[in-house]
Amino acid sequence: MSWNPQYRSSKFRHVYGKAASKDKCYDCVPITCNVHDNHFCAVNPSFIAVVTECAGGGAFLVIPIKQTGKLDPHYPKVCGHKGNVLDIKWNPFNDSVIASCSEDATVKIWDIPNQLLKRNITTPKKELLGHSRRVGLIEWHPTADNIIFSSGYDYKIMIWNLDVEDAVVSMPVKILDAHKDVVLSMSFNTNGSLLATACRDRKIRVIDPRAGKVLQEGSYKSHKVNKVLFLGNMKKLFSTGTSCWNNRQIALWDQNDLSVPLLEEDLDGGSGLLFPVYDSDTHMLYVVGKGDGNIRYYEISPEKPYLNYLMEYRSHLPQKGIGMMPKRGLDVAACEIFRFYKLIPTKSLIEPISMIVPRRSESYQEDIYPLTAAAQPALTAQEWLNGINKGPLLVSLRPGSEVVDSLPQFLEPEPLPKALSQECGGGGRLSLEDKQKPREIEGVRKRLKMEGKLPKTDEKFISNGFDIFECPPPKTENELLQMCYRQKEEIRRLRELIVQKDVQIKQLELELKNLCTDTGN
Repeated sequence: MSWNPQYRSSKFRHVYGKAASKDKCYDCVPITCNVHDNHFCAVNPSFIAVVTECAGGGAFLVIPIKQTGKLDPHYPKVCGHKGNVLDIKWNPFNDSVIASCSEDATVKIWDIPNQLLKRNITTPKKELLGHSRRVGLIEWHPTADNIIFSSGYDYKIMIWNLDVEDAVVSMPVKILDAHKDVVLSMSFNTNGSLLATACRDRKIRVIDPRAGKVLQEGSYKSHKVNKVLFLGNMKKLFSTGTSCWNNRQIALWDQNDLSVPLLEEDLDGGSGLLFPVYDSDTHMLYVVGKGDGNIRYYEISPEKPYLNYLMEYRSHLPQKGIGMMPKRGLDVAACEIFRFYKLIPTKSLIEPISMIVPRRSESYQEDIYPLTAAAQPALTAQEWLNGINKGPLLVSLRPGSEVVDSLPQFLEPEPLPKALSQECGGGGRLSLEDKQKPREIEGVRKRLKMEGKLPKTDEKFISNGFDIFECPPPKTENELLQMCYRQKEEIRRLRELIVQKDVQIKQLELELKNLCTDTGN
């Protein structure tokens, strides 16, 4: 008889939520009373922005992240909109640039000074005019610089290129008009090549934004979708909504087949919206309830049952909106893997909530902090518009680490010209086409020669700045796990170096064959 364990082995099984103390909260913040279903809060390592009330238009506050405690009632605002602000988003590659959209049918881009605000900001850096009705959603592209998407109540999604000198931009580079009703949610996949949307017509769509083509479209009669989310590179979508009995519901979908959900589960009978938040580094999914104080969190796995419930953070204070700190702003010394900023309008309070993995060691825990997205774009706006896709640049959260490419160039050899990549028996000399590219071939040869001149005497097997042959033997289970992860990484690096050497061998054999042919002639 086989025995199936009741609990899965997971290093995130005991994650718990910890609310910040009163002195680390933001008090006396006039949070907006708008009933629009958005986060109303945006956070980066330098600032926290929150939508507020303003007479005669819309406004939001930008507070330095370290300025906790009571807020001055006369604190300056960013107040250039003529209608209520509905959404705000920080530029992922510039902590001083924020975008906002409003009921006045405009999108504005703002430059925020590094020092404390001394007066209201009323003049935006750029103004995007194109929607005919109010704009409810904005999203920055995850890997391309200065590309932003906006969705309005005119049922259109517009793609804007901010790499222009004009202060007022009235022509988007692309308009997506595949929707027949209001778009409720937008989400990108990891490299930004696909866009998933949830619409008020109850349909989920997967769209190629540059081609404007709907790749997948589906709806399910027992699931009325409100929010949709790409789950990283798992080729799955996660949605929240309501069932036919008006219960709050979650569903998991195959990205390539939206006819029937892979999983569907009723949570409770609450009336508030559910905001899904996915951490692709830890594969943890957070479901934040609007109008209650709960944050449920799950772990996503590629095989069934796909969604593994971990725990629930509970509070008696209901949240109206939520902000999420990027991973580069977390406290790694406290084993913090995520941080929410909870808007509590009944107390005019913003309360940080840290999700923590309990660990005894005070050293850097490499196994819970894989490489994460850096604050640098992988592509320019024009490169992405021309059809190039690239994953985000990665950075280690270890203090003092530098940004690395999503696929390190020194580990992945560039494709060689056709004649240089042929097998020895597959033809002898360089073709006429390759003879016409002497600079390209010579560049490849020089690069291979330079790689062959690297000093061998000083070579060390180092993974993330750690010499695996000079370390003391592991004394605890946690140290043993860290050693295991480091050795796996080193094995992966060595395998890719072997592949690179094989390419060099083939290239040299082909050059030798060409030389022999020349000598015979």
